[in-house]
Amino acid sequence: MLEKHSESEVHVDKVEQGPASSIAFGLERLGLIAVRAPIVSCIVLLALIVGAVFGIQRIKIDDSLSQLFRSDTREFRQYEEVTKKFPAEEFDVLVVVEGKNLLARNNLEKLRDFVTDLQLVEGTRGLVSLFSARQAPAPGKLPAALFPPELPEGEAYDKFIETVKNNEIIRGKLLSEDGTLALIVLSLDPQVVGSNKLTKTVGDIRALMKEDLGDTGLNVQLSGVPVMQLEIRNAVERDGLTYNILGILAGCIIAIIFFRKISFMIAAAFPPMIAILLALGALGWANFNLNMFLNVMTPLIMVISFSDSMQLTFAARDRLIAGQDKFTAFKNAVLVVGPACVLTHGTAGISFIALQFSDSDLIRKFGEAGLAATIIALVAVLSLVPVFGVLFVRNEKIFAVKFQSADAGVQALRNFCYWIAVRMVGRPGLFSLIAVLFVGGLGVIYANLEPRYRLADQVPDKRQAVAASDRLDAKLTGANPVNVLIQFPKGETLYSPQTLQTIAEVHATVEKAAGVGNVWSLETLRRWLAEKAGSADVATLKEYVSVIPEHLVRRFIDAEQDAVVVAGRVPDKDSSQLLPIVDKLDTELDAVRKKHPGYEIAVTGLAAIAARNSASMIEKLNRGLTVEFALVAIFIGLAFRSWVVMFACILPGIFPVVMSGTVLWAMGEGLQFASVVALTVSFGLGLSATIHFLNRLRLESKPGVGSALAVERATVLVGPALILTTVVLACGLVVTVFSDLPSLRLFGWLSAFSMVMALVADLFILRPTAMWLINLHAKLQGPDKPAI
Repeated sequence: MLEKHSESEVHVDKVEQGPASSIAFGLERLGLIAVRAPIVSCIVLLALIVGAVFGIQRIKIDDSLSQLFRSDTREFRQYEEVTKKFPAEEFDVLVVVEGKNLLARNNLEKLRDFVTDLQLVEGTRGLVSLFSARQAPAPGKLPAALFPPELPEGEAYDKFIETVKNNEIIRGKLLSEDGTLALIVLSLDPQVVGSNKLTKTVGDIRALMKEDLGDTGLNVQLSGVPVMQLEIRNAVERDGLTYNILGILAGCIIAIIFFRKISFMIAAAFPPMIAILLALGALGWANFNLNMFLNVMTPLIMVISFSDSMQLTFAARDRLIAGQDKFTAFKNAVLVVGPACVLTHGTAGISFIALQFSDSDLIRKFGEAGLAATIIALVAVLSLVPVFGVLFVRNEKIFAVKFQSADAGVQALRNFCYWIAVRMVGRPGLFSLIAVLFVGGLGVIYANLEPRYRLADQVPDKRQAVAASDRLDAKLTGANPVNVLIQFPKGETLYSPQTLQTIAEVHATVEKAAGVGNVWSLETLRRWLAEKAGSADVATLKEYVSVIPEHLVRRFIDAEQDAVVVAGRVPDKDSSQLLPIVDKLDTELDAVRKKHPGYEIAVTGLAAIAARNSASMIEKLNRGLTVEFALVAIFIGLAFRSWVVMFACILPGIFPVVMSGTVLWAMGEGLQFASVVALTVSFGLGLSATIHFLNRLRLESKPGVGSALAVERATVLVGPALILTTVVLACGLVVTVFSDLPSLRLFGWLSAFSMVMALVADLFILRPTAMWLINLHAKLQGPDKPAI
C-alpha cells in the first residue's frame, strides 16, 4: 500500500482534469500569460526590477516613538499640539552619568569640563545640568552660580557638596538623592534631529564622553528621544539587510538540498526574491516609510510567496518525473496548484485587511503595505515559476529516468506523510473530538491574556538608550514625560493672578500624585524666588524669566504665552501599571478645573497616550482576529463551494493562534502589539497548508475512490512540499530574533512558532476533521454527491 501511494505522481495526468469549476474563478490562468513568451517576459521583468531599485531608494525610515499611537483621535491631536508648542522633549539628549565617586573633586572638575565641551557640539542649542543651579539671590541682584570657578578643598569641599546635594532646584531632578547619578539634558536643533546630521552629533557626544570622562571610572550613557530614534533608525537599516540575506539563504539552501538541481532551486527560490524586490520598490514609489512593522515585510513576502512557489515547483517536478515535457508540466502545475495559490494569497490578504480596523495609523499602513505585497507576490510567483522552469530546466527525459528510481529525500517525506495519514483516518471521530476539546481548552487560556505595552519594546534593548532610561527610572523617578497642559481663557495672561494660581495648584497636584516625580514648571522658579530671595512678586518673576535662555523658557511657556506645561516624569512601566497613575492624576485635577473654569487642563505626553490607548487598541486588534476567523472560513467555503471545507478549516486555523497564546501565557507574557499583529498575519499565512491539502483532496475525491484513500493520496502528494515550505517559512521569520528591537524579536519567533503549529494542525487536526465531515456529508446527502 505504501509503495502504491509513493508512486501516485503517475496518477497526475488523470487527476488534473479534476472538477470543471476553479476555486480561484480562473485567476490562476494569469500565470500562463508570461510563459507563452518567456524571453519577452524576462525583458519586462528586468525593466520592472530597474524601476523597483529606484523605488527602494525612495524608502525613508519612520523612527518616531509615537508612531504606534498616531491616529485621528482627540488625545493624539492634543499630544501633537503639545509637542508643537513645547518641542523640547522631542529634541533632548539625556546624558546619564553615574558612579559612587561622582562628586569626588577631580571627577566633578572633569564633569564640568565635559558639560562645557558639550555646549560646543555642532547642533546643540543649550543644556541643563547640575552646574546650571544658582545660589540664593541677594536682594536686587541676579543669583550667582552655585558652583564657583574654583572648587573648594578639604572640609570646605565636603560642606559644599552637602549644599549641592540639598539644592532644591537640582535635588531629585538633575542629581539623585544619594549623589551617585547626574542628569545632563542637552537640547538639539530640531533640524539636526530630523536629518542625517543626528548621527554625527550623537557621535561627537560619545567621543567627548570617552575623551573627558574615560579615565574617571564613571559610567556614562545616552538616552532621550533623539538617541532612541537614532538607535531605531540604525536597527531598522541593519535588520533589513539581515532579513534579506538570511531569508534568501534559507530558501536557496533548502530548495537545493531537496530538489538537487539548480534549475529547480531557481524556479522555487528566485520568484520569492524577485517578489521581495518588486514589492519593496512599489512601496517606495507609493511613499511608504520603513518602520518597526514594515521592516518585517521582507520575511513576510518570502513567507507568502515561497510557500506557493515550492508547491508549484513540486507539482511540476512530479509531472516531469511522470514523463511530461517541461512546458506541459509547468502549465499543468499552474492549472492544478495555481487555484490554491490564489486562495492562499486571498486569505493572507484578508489578514492584512483585518488590520485596517486598528486605530493606529502605523498598523493600518502595515496592513495596506501587506495587501499590496501579497498581490505583487501572487502575480510574481504564478508568472515566474513557469517562466524560469521553461527557461532553465534541461534534459527532462534524463531527469525523469534518474529520479524515478532515486529520490530518497522526497520519498522519505512521502513515507512520513503516509504514516500519519493512515493513522489519522483510522478513527476520525475520536481524533476530531480530541481536537475540539484541546483547541477549546487552549482558547480559554488565550482569552485570559491581558494587553501589555512598554515604550522600551520599541527601542533597541541591546543599546545604551534603554539601559540609561532604566537608571533614570531607578534614581530620578523615570525618563518618560507626563505633561499637564494648561491653556488660558481669553482675557487672562501668563502673569495674571488667576493664571499663576492655577499653575501653582496644578503643580502641587502633580507633585502629590503617586508614581510621578521630577516635576518642573513656572511654579518651580516662583517657589524658589519666594524662599531664597524672599520675593514672589510678578515683576521679579518676569525679570528672572527674561534672563533664562530661550530654549529653557520654551520647555514650560509657549511662544504666544497663552499656555504652559507642568512637566513630570514616570518610570517605563507596563501600560497596565501606568494607566491607574494617569487616570488618578486626571481625576485629582478635576478640583482645579472646577475652581478655575475656563482654563483647559489636560494630562498628556507619550506615556499618558500609551497608557490610555494601548490596551483598547490591542483589544480591538484581538477582536478583529476573532472576526477574521469567521470571514476566512466563509471565504474558503465559498471558494470551494462546500460547507464541509468551511467547517474543516476552522479548527486547524484557530489552533496555531491559541497554541501561540498559550505559550505567551506560560512565559508570563501578555498580548502586545507585535504579538497580535503576528498572530493576525500568521493565521492567514498558516492556512496555506490547509488550502493546498483541501485543493488536492478535492482533485483526489473521485467516484469510486473512498474518502480514506483520497485523504491518504492528498497527504502523500502535497505533504512533502508543505513540510519543506514550513521549514523555510519558519527560518525566514525566525531570523528576526537577531534584531535589537524587542517587538521585532517577538514578532519573528511567534510567527515562526505559529507556522510550525499550523503544520501540526494540518497533519493531525485537518485530516481526521475533514474525514469525519466527509463521512457526515455522505450520510446526510448520500455518497453520490461530492463533499468537496
